[in-house]
Parts: sequence; structure tokens; C-alpha cells
Amino acid sequence: MNPHRTTFTTTRTGLDRGLYPMRLWQKAKRLGTWDPAAIDFTADAGDWKGLTEPEQDLLLRLTAQFQGGEESVTYDLLPLLQVMAEAGRIEEEMFLTSYLWEEAKHVEGFGRFLRDVAGAEGDLDHYFTDAYRHIFFEALPSAMDRLRSDASPTVLAEAAVTYQMIVEGVLAETGYEAYYTVLEANDILPGMQTFVRNVQRDEARHVGYGVFLLARLVAEHGDPVWDAIDARMNQLLPFALQHIEQTLAPYEDEVPFGITAEDFIEVGIKQFENRFSRIERARSQSLDDVYYGHQASASEPEAGTPDRTSPAQPPPGLRT
Repeated sequence: MNPHRTTFTTTRTGLDRGLYPMRLWQKAKRLGTWDPAAIDFTADAGDWKGLTEPEQDLLLRLTAQFQGGEESVTYDLLPLLQVMAEAGRIEEEMFLTSYLWEEAKHVEGFGRFLRDVAGAEGDLDHYFTDAYRHIFFEALPSAMDRLRSDASPTVLAEAAVTYQMIVEGVLAETGYEAYYTVLEANDILPGMQTFVRNVQRDEARHVGYGVFLLARLVAEHGDPVWDAIDARMNQLLPFALQHIEQTLAPYEDEVPFGITAEDFIEVGIKQFENRFSRIERARSQSLDDVYYGHQASASEPEAGTPDRTSPAQPPPGLRT
């Protein structure tokens, strides 16, 4: 932080209200004020008792992974917020304050389900796959912590790919799809359905910011940043897809609820492809296009509903 500040953005030029992060800030104020403590899990507790042991195990596995992931991203977001503060990007810092608050709410909500519905006690770390451990115990914290000493464009891009594109844009999206496939199709756990929809709506803004940030860096710094993004995506996407397979592997040919890894891998790749393409467009755009246009998609779906109208294929140049 600059100890010799002599002026403020808000008094010198005022907030840039047309900037994409400011539009996200407005959405966060309007849509992000739900309370995880107010979710009614009463019916869920009854539904839980009616599930078979393997069905409970699958939902407990998924929820434990989300719980750990939400705690991780709550810890690991702080260096990014500090980078924006030190750069004097007040509009981005303002949105990131809501971002961090929302991640903390997700920690609380998943914890409530584990305690009040599943009655989970003791250590749930055995539900973490090897790929999950690589992402959350190594790749994510190291990429974000590196920002404390190096906030160069390529390092910042690698951090955003790890956090917003892989963790939130692939792992979380496939997790939401798993919840919806199981809960809606079987008409169970209405409180959890409400909670997951709220979480996904928050995360749509988070991923939207990540796409904006990466597009801004590409538009401003060109090919070196693009190459760093491409390399990081190719490095981590296989781990994200392996995690999906490893999560269902313990059930072998009898996966509860009849779900398959392929269903969720397709969703993850499709979402990844869409966002990768939006970032790639920034290679031929101006900063103003990114700041004020629709590059980061001001119309990012609040519910994050994936498009399943065509088979997912890896983006051009992405080596899966």
C-alpha cells in the first residue's frame, strides 16, 4: 500500500459507474444479500432419512468437497483484493469486498447442511480426491499467495485462471449440475435446492469478474498474458476433469441416482469453452471494449444455467 497517498479516485474523478465491476457491484447489492441462516432445512432433514446409505454418501461426498472448496476460496481471495487496492482500482476492490463476503456465506451454508441435515461429525477429508487435493492444497493457494510478492500481469492472469476459471468455472459448475440432477429429478431437499441456486447466482458474478479481469489483462498486455492463460488452462483442466471421475469412481458401476461422470464432464468443458472464447476475443479488442462493452458478458446468467444444446468440445488450442 502506498504510504504517501495524496489524492483519492472518488474526489479526483469519481467512481466509473459504467465499468463492468461496478455493474457487478450493483448486482451484488441487489441479489447477494440472502442469508444462509434463513434457509429452511426442515424438510431436508426428513428427506435425508429416506435416502439409502449410498445416496447419502454421494451427497455427503459432494457437499464435503464444496465445503472445503468454499473455505479455501475464502482464505485465498485476499491477495487479489490487496492487489486491486494497491493498484488504486477502487471499483474492482468494491466488488471484491462483496465477493469475499459471499464466499464466507457459502462456507456457513454448506456447514449448516452438513450439521443440521446430514448430521455429519468428524473428519470428512477422506472425500477429497487426489485431483481435488492438488487443486485446493497446492495450485490455488500457491497461485494466489504469489500475488503478495508479484502482481505482474502474467502472474495475475495465472491466479485468475486458477481461481475463477478452474475452481469456480469448472469444478463448481459441475457440482451445481450434480446437485440439480439429483435433487430436482427426485424432488428432495428443497432447502438445499434453494441454497445451491443462491450460491450459483453469486458465483456467476464471480466468474464474470474473472472473465473481465483476464480479458482486461489480455487487451492491455497482449500475447505474453494470453500465452500464460493458455498454458495455465492446459495445466489445470485435466485435474478438474480427473476430479469428476475420481469422485464417482468409488461407486464403480452402481453410482447412486444413476448419474455418470460423462454428464458432468460435458457441462464443465462446455462452460469452459464459452469463457475461453470470450477471453480470446479480447486479443483484438481495446481496453474500452472490455471495460464498457459486453466482453465480460453483462448478461452472464444469474442462475448460470449451462447450455447443453450441442456436444462439448475443447476450445481451439486447448490440449485436453
